[in-house]
Parts: sequence; C-alpha cells; structure tokens
Amino acid sequence: MNWLTRFFRTGPKLDPAVAQHRDGWIGSACGDLGSPFAESRYVVVDVETTGLDLVNDRLIAIGACVVEHGRVALAESFEIVLRQNQASSKDNILIHGIAGEAQREGSEPADALLAFLDFLGKSPLVAFHVTFDQTMIKRAMRDYLGFEFKHPWLDLAYVMPGLLPEYARRYQALDDWSGHFKIDNFARHSALADALATAQLFLCALPLAQSKHSTSYRNLQDLEKAQRWVSWSG
Repeated sequence: MNWLTRFFRTGPKLDPAVAQHRDGWIGSACGDLGSPFAESRYVVVDVETTGLDLVNDRLIAIGACVVEHGRVALAESFEIVLRQNQASSKDNILIHGIAGEAQREGSEPADALLAFLDFLGKSPLVAFHVTFDQTMIKRAMRDYLGFEFKHPWLDLAYVMPGLLPEYARRYQALDDWSGHFKIDNFARHSALADALATAQLFLCALPLAQSKHSTSYRNLQDLEKAQRWVSWSG
C-alpha cells in the first residue's frame, strides 16, 4: 500500500466489541508525567517490522517491558506477533528471527494492538530512536483500530547524550550505550530483548538525571527537546 492509497483509505470496519474496547482505552485517565521516577510506571517498547520503510513496510511484532519503582518488573513483559497475510523476505527473517509460519499464524492485528493497549494502560512510553517505533505503531493503530495513537514518548537516543555529553559524538546506537554500561542483550533484534536492553539503559539514566535535578518523565522530555536542538544545530 503506497502513501496515496493510504491517504484516501477509509477507516477499518470494526466489530462493536473491538470499538468499545478501543474507546475504553482512549477514555481512560492519563498519568502524571511530573511524578517522581520512583512513583511512576513506564513502558519500554521495541518493534520488529518487514523492513525500514516507514510508509510501506508493516509492523510484525511488539515487545515491551515495565520499569516501575526504579526497577525492571521482570514479571511484567509483553510480546506479540501480528498476523501477516504474506511473510516478510528471507533476509528480513534472518534479522528478527520470526519465521514465515509464525508470522502467518500470529494474532489478528486488531486483537494484538488491543492487547498492547491493555498492557500499556496510560503509562508513558520509552524507546531508543523513537521515530521508527512510534511511526510503525501509530500507523498500525490507524489501519487496524481506526484512531490516532497520541501518547507520550521519550527517546533515549537523545536523553543519553544529554546526560553524558562527553559521549554524544562517540555513541549513537543502542549497542554503543549498552556496551558502555555493560548491558547484555540476549537476542539482539528480538523486540522483547531489545526492549529489555533499553529498559536497563533507562535505569542507568535515572540516577544520572537525578544528579542533574531531573526527577520526572517531563524533565527528561525537556532534556530530550534541548538535545534535539543541539544535535540539529551542531
């Protein structure tokens, strides 16, 4: 589906129960982004897709975990594969390891996305290089659930160099920062494994932020905005 087709496409015809489920999430109360880190719940997310084209490639899987009370809540994790009518290429499968059969037997996309919304609640999101994850999830929400997914996101790709500017030019990728903090990733390019690695990096960021008098998600959003300006102007 190209951008022109998507632009003129009408919304999906939803089962009434699906629409009611979606609307319940939309109408639920949002959390306080100014709450201290130790009192907040954050959802760290990563996705796997059929490729890197933000317009034409498709969302295959979502992996997410929770950071709450200053730790990774290992008992709370989420991973789901969205059913694909056609499996992605062999080269793509070699990257994320989700075989063609697993893709074709995945969850109905609307059901998968509702399950993700249930897991997320109204907790703010954290990711590394947010633009890709955010765009793919927003497009899937629009295509399969018929609404604009507007939600707070925090991008550690900008937060980390804002906290440690001496490494800003040297470290660009998640692997760079993971290596610096000796974070192991048991299955790189698995959505859940990458989310867990990102969550551990987020935990490393919190005491650094507090040492600079940033004590909330909103403070880190402000830091991200400032660092985006530095990166753009530099």
